[in-house]
Amino acid sequence: MIEEPLWTPSPERIADSQLTRFMNQVEEHYNLTLYSYFDLYQWSIEKPDQFWSAIWSFCDIQASQPFEEVLEDGDKFPGARWFTGSQLNFAENLLRSRDDKTALVGILENGERRSVTFNELFTEVEKLAHAMRNHGITKGDRVAGFMPNVIETVVAMLATSSIGAIWSSCSPDFGINGVCDRFGQIAPRILFTADAYYYNGKTINCLEKVEAIQEQIDSIEKVVVVPVVAPETGNVKNAVLLNDFAPGDGVSPLKFEQLPFDHPLFIMYSSGTTGVPKCIVHGSGGTLLQHVKEHRLHTDLSEGDVLFYYTTCGWMMWNWLVSGLASGATVVLYDGSPFAQEGALLLDAIDNEGITAFGTSAKFVASLEKAGVKPNRTHNLASLKTILSTGSPLSSEGFDYIYRDFKHDVCLSSICGGTDIISCFILGNPTLPVYKGEIQCLGLGMAVDFWDEDGQSLREREGEDRKGELVCTIPFPSTPIGFWNDPGDEKFHSAYFDRFPNVWAHGDYGEITENGGVIIHGRSDAVLNPGGVRIGTAEIYRQVEKVDQVLDSIVVGQDWEDDTRVILFVVLREGVSLNDDIESELRLTIRNNTTPRHVPAKIIQVSDIPRTISGKIVELAVRNVIHDLPVKNTDALANPEALEQFRNIPSLAED
Repeated sequence: MIEEPLWTPSPERIADSQLTRFMNQVEEHYNLTLYSYFDLYQWSIEKPDQFWSAIWSFCDIQASQPFEEVLEDGDKFPGARWFTGSQLNFAENLLRSRDDKTALVGILENGERRSVTFNELFTEVEKLAHAMRNHGITKGDRVAGFMPNVIETVVAMLATSSIGAIWSSCSPDFGINGVCDRFGQIAPRILFTADAYYYNGKTINCLEKVEAIQEQIDSIEKVVVVPVVAPETGNVKNAVLLNDFAPGDGVSPLKFEQLPFDHPLFIMYSSGTTGVPKCIVHGSGGTLLQHVKEHRLHTDLSEGDVLFYYTTCGWMMWNWLVSGLASGATVVLYDGSPFAQEGALLLDAIDNEGITAFGTSAKFVASLEKAGVKPNRTHNLASLKTILSTGSPLSSEGFDYIYRDFKHDVCLSSICGGTDIISCFILGNPTLPVYKGEIQCLGLGMAVDFWDEDGQSLREREGEDRKGELVCTIPFPSTPIGFWNDPGDEKFHSAYFDRFPNVWAHGDYGEITENGGVIIHGRSDAVLNPGGVRIGTAEIYRQVEKVDQVLDSIVVGQDWEDDTRVILFVVLREGVSLNDDIESELRLTIRNNTTPRHVPAKIIQVSDIPRTISGKIVELAVRNVIHDLPVKNTDALANPEALEQFRNIPSLAED
């Protein structure tokens, strides 16, 4: 039985959406009759050359040289080539506006606020690009940012890409080894850093880390220091303050290097919790095209909108957020703890900045609910049209909370993709209803399915048999160019294409629902397998979140007597200790809403859950610790000390 939707868009909202305008243009241009989004989606994957050409036109991609072919070698995955012959520049597309409308707003945890117009942003990029060219930076060079999420970080990225150099960033809360494991592989010539940043009420120095980073990465010729707290360079060698590096004297007009569609733009990194991070190279054209598609069609973003996403500069959502400039939107940056002022600082920003699309994480939503925060009683929220959530699956309770205590007339778009594709496979939709616990739809142009271990589609099966591995069966423009320093693309091929030839295997475990939406049940490498039955960890998290005493949790499989048993670790409210009543409630809630196999064999209280810098829980790291196996890269974790409490737990040696 299909549940009633939590939200249905009004006829006016559907009619006014860019998605509807796009569909009408497609119908007229290609002489089609499309009755629904699902018809449009089917056409987009059956005729990818026509679809992506229509996106190029609808989103008015700025290119000095038009493309000759939309798609060459479309049967090769990897190996397909997109928009061959075209010449464009990523930064030029983000800086197409030159007016006095606000482009960027930067907010710090301590309440400091700055803003720049599109015209001012262009001028700042022009100054910095001039200085970088004077230093000898040219296309293909790497430029790195060890930066908080501030306006200068965006300026540095745009200046880098205007030249055709390659931008790569880490947030300053990474450990020294974590930074060196990343930047050390790509040999950047310039490193941008802040002097310090604010987080959770503290001022944290960056320059001491940079001194140590310099010792390990000898390619760094210049360190450009952005003063966030104070204008100082400390003892950093070859360091210069930003205003001294780019003083603005005798600046040459900004020249946007015209580059092939697949010219490298960004180097992103895998989490690195199972070894040295993979350096994932993303192309400028594919990144741009995917982002404008997702912003304009799936988020309905346009001029007049204000886009916010809570992110650090070490997560792909930062790149996704900044690309909102290409749609003419105002982009709000925030650096600091999301829970500053008990979350009120970010909620205040919705009203103060007129945010129309507010992006956050499932963790933030769950924490607000557990804390009893009711934003619709304390804030106006009149501007808010869309709430975006990613990082981990949003629970059914999270959906209920948004519509009950946040805003009843809002499109709640849980989205799912990854650093690997710098975009999304599964997205929101301003023209479709929202169903509890479901991501609204498959992304246009993304031929997503869920397969069993034999490579058979599970879409038409019933019940539990619908769950499988997320795959994409045809090429898409934001497929990575490859990995940095990967001769013969061996590691790249092994990461995504070894399991199913000519098909992208993403590593998520989920299902397509009867509504045409998607439920993600967790990472496929963390799937539990008690008694040979595959269980996604998110299936258990969704039930654990219903228990009021639990603030956080992590679930792993423990090898036990030639089988796997489910182990649940919980963080409880302050002053609460795990007892029989809480254990019984947890087990009963899980059993009643899932199956007996989902019920944990052991429930153990801990004080903290280890997470990556971008906030994702690390089930594999915990699993390794309880099996006395090494965790190869704890510098990828925000709180590596949390792992120690999972070591040598006596009850895990007992029946």
